This record gives sequence, C-alpha cells and structure tokens, in this order.
Amino acid sequence: MRNLSRIYQTALRKYPVGTQAVQAGILMGLGDQIAQNFIESNSKPIDYVRTMQFAGIGLLITGPATRTWYGILDKYIGSKGYIVGIKKVACDQLLFAPTFIAVLLITIGVCQGKDVEKLKTKLANEYSDILINNYKLWPMVQLVNFSLVPLNYQALVVQSVALLWNSYISYRTSLDEHNGFR
Repeated sequence: MRNLSRIYQTALRKYPVGTQAVQAGILMGLGDQIAQNFIESNSKPIDYVRTMQFAGIGLLITGPATRTWYGILDKYIGSKGYIVGIKKVACDQLLFAPTFIAVLLITIGVCQGKDVEKLKTKLANEYSDILINNYKLWPMVQLVNFSLVPLNYQALVVQSVALLWNSYISYRTSLDEHNGFR
C-alpha cells in the first residue's frame, strides 16, 4: 500500500493533469455503475457502454477541466486561507459550475445520440434542477477543499465526493431514456 501511495504521489507531482484525468475517469465510471446497480430500479442489464462513456467524460473533460481550473484559481486568487477559500468558492460556483454543468449535460446527451432539438430539451428539463442541487452540495465541499487542501489534492477531494454526485448525474440524465425519450 505504501508503494502504491508513493507511485501516486510521484505521478501527481510529475503529471498532475494526466493523473487527475485518470482518477476522474475511474470515479465517473464507478459513479455510473453505482447509479445502475443501486439507484436505478430496473431489470435491464448493466449498460457498460454508458459506463465507458462516463469514464471517458471524466478522463477527457472533467479531470483536465477541474485540475486546470483549480490551477487558475490558485494562481490568480491564492492558495491558503479562509478568505482565499471564499473567493475561490464564489468564482467556482458562479463561473465554473454553471458552465461546466451545461457542458456535461450536452456531452452526455451527445453520447446518448441526441440531436440538437433533443439536446435543447435535455438542457431545459435538467439544467436548473441539477444546478440547484449543485448549490446544495458543492459550496461547502469547495470551501473546505479550497481553504485546507493543497492544490494537487483538490481534484481528488472533489472527485471523491463526486462519486455520489456522478451517480446522481448518471441517474438523472438517464431518466428520459427509461421513459422512452431517447
């Protein structure tokens, strides 16, 4: 276990964006599996393609975007302290979260094979509720994260909490598929 920790520390130091992209991919895929196995109550077989799509979104979008964003916040706002944390949370929740949720919903919709009109409907039906639920969870998580956690571990903290958040997103964005709106 100690060697695994050392390997992770080295990878995180040498390749912070890549390492955090891989961990986001793994955790987003796991979040989808939690949604399919424990939240969705249907007798359909596990949709491994959907799981791989979520993992791909984590690897290619979520991991790189969050680590890059946290680096920008760290560079321009600072890295330590409660006031710095409050400023970062304000930027994160007012700028990044609304934009990122829209990008995430569109990307998931594209993976589901939706055309432009269905993507617009998906955004209209899901965006507001997901953004509101975002504001119920993430400001407090991010306040602790930005105030107390070193930059290289902030994405890990968020992605760990996001395991449950990703399960919610997976479930929420799959609802229209279960109701015949694919």
